[in-house]
Amino acid sequence: MQLRTTPGLPAESAADIVADCARQAQRAAPTLATASDQAIDAALDAMALRLISSAAEVLAANAADIAAAEQSGMSPALIDRLRLGQARLAEMAGQLVLLARIPFPARDRVLEDRPDGLRLIERRRPVGVVGATFEARPNVTVDVASQLVKSRNGGVLRTGSAALRSALALCEHVLAPALTDAGLDPDAVQLVPDPRRDSAVALVQQAELVPLVIVRGSGETTRMLAAEGARHGVRVLAHADGGGVLYVDAAADPVLAVELLVAGLDRLGVCNRVNLLLVADSVPDRLYAALLDAASQRGIALSLPPHDHPLGHEWALDTGREATLTVSRVSGPAHAAHVANRETSGLAATIVTHDEAAATEFLDSYAGTGAFWNASTRLLDGFKLRRVPETGINVDRVPGPRGPVTFADLYLRQFVIIPARWPSG
Repeated sequence: MQLRTTPGLPAESAADIVADCARQAQRAAPTLATASDQAIDAALDAMALRLISSAAEVLAANAADIAAAEQSGMSPALIDRLRLGQARLAEMAGQLVLLARIPFPARDRVLEDRPDGLRLIERRRPVGVVGATFEARPNVTVDVASQLVKSRNGGVLRTGSAALRSALALCEHVLAPALTDAGLDPDAVQLVPDPRRDSAVALVQQAELVPLVIVRGSGETTRMLAAEGARHGVRVLAHADGGGVLYVDAAADPVLAVELLVAGLDRLGVCNRVNLLLVADSVPDRLYAALLDAASQRGIALSLPPHDHPLGHEWALDTGREATLTVSRVSGPAHAAHVANRETSGLAATIVTHDEAAATEFLDSYAGTGAFWNASTRLLDGFKLRRVPETGINVDRVPGPRGPVTFADLYLRQFVIIPARWPSG
C-alpha cells in the first residue's frame, strides 16, 4: 500500500490519484480472490492484534484529528464519531476476531438437476475491487476494509480531511502489515490520500476499475454521488439519509416506551437514532408527558406541532441542533406507518405496543429497511443486527442488498452449467 503523505494538496488531479489507487488494488485483488479461508481469517486476526500493538501510533494520529476538529468548531456529536480510544480500539479488535470466526458462504449452490441431464449451479464470485467513501469515523476504515478482505475483494477507501490522519495511521500500522502477515498483497486495500471532494466524485467514475462503490454519509452529497455513479455505469450502494422513527401505540407499556426512546437518543450523531417520535392520539396524557420529559432530561430540544420543517428532517445532520427530536401525534398504527413511509428516509421504525394486531398492522404497512416491534431503532447497525461489521446501510427501494451490507453481500452471481452426473459433482 503506497500512501502519499506529502503535506499540502497533491500535485496530481483527484481523478489521477483515485485511478492510480484503483489500479494498484486491481493488480493485487487476485491474491485475495484465490486465497484460502485460513489466509483470509489470518489477516483479520492480524488486524486485531495490530490494533492493540499499534495503539500508540493510531491514537496519536487520532488526537491530532480531534484537536483540528475542535479548533475548526466541529460539533460535539461529530467529534464523538471521530474519537478513538483504548476501549474503542479493543472493541474494534474484538469485532475483527469475531468476523474471522464467521463461516464463509458456500461458493457453489446447486439450483437444479435439469431434465436435459445438466446441473445448474449458482456460484459466488468476488466483484474484484470495491470502492467506499465514508464519513469522518476512523473505525469505518477498519470496518469496511475487513469486510472487503473477508469477501475477497480489493478496495479503494476514501474519507474526508477530518479523519484522514487516523485513517492513514490505521492503514499504515494495521491494515497493510496485517495483510502482509497473512501472505497477502498489502496493495489490495488502498486509501485515497486526497481529502478533496473531487476524489469522492472520481471514485464513482471508474467503472472499469471500481464497478461497485459504497457511499456512506448523508445528505445531498451522497445523493449526488449516487447519481454521478449511475451516469458512469458504476453501481452505488448509497446511504443518503437516516433517522429512526419511534411510534408509541395506545397499548404501549409506559416503562418500555420511555426506555426505547432514551435508548434511541444515546448518540445523536448517528443515522439510526430516534429522529421522529410519533404518539397515538389515544395514548394517555401521563405517558405523553413522560416521553417528553425523558427527552428533555437528556438535554433534547423538542420540535412540537405545528412544525416549521418536514417531519423527517434529520437532526443528526443539523450542525448545532443535533440534540433535537421531532414529535407528532397520529391516529394509530396505519397512520404512523404512512407518516414514516412518506416523511422519512425509510431507514428504521419501531412500534411500541402489547397489542399483536396493532403490531402486525404497523409492520405490514411500513415499507422501510428495518421494521421493529418493541425494539430500538439503534439495532439497525451491521454488528448489532447481523453480528457482523457493516460496510454501510443501503435503503434502496430496488432489488439488491438492503439494510446493513456485509461481506456476504459483496459478490457477483454466476450461473454454471455442468453435466449432472459429472464424477466430481
